[in-house]
Amino acid sequence: MTNHQDGVSAEHRLTELETRLAFQDDLLEKLNEVVAQQDDALRHYQRRLQKLEDQVQQVNAQMAPEIDNAPPPHY
Repeated sequence: MTNHQDGVSAEHRLTELETRLAFQDDLLEKLNEVVAQQDDALRHYQRRLQKLEDQVQQVNAQMAPEIDNAPPPHY
């Protein structure tokens, strides 16, 4: 390819585009890995949060009868 446009050969332009594409493919792969890791972490923290919410509900349920049956302080 020896066509010249603004002093740059088509072959050189094609090489530059292929190089950019290779870097973009590499970047996309790395970003996909990061997103997958963040998804794993998010799922982990969601499970932990759900366990904590369940524990808080259990504690509240255990304490609720004691609070409801307690005599008022002025007795």
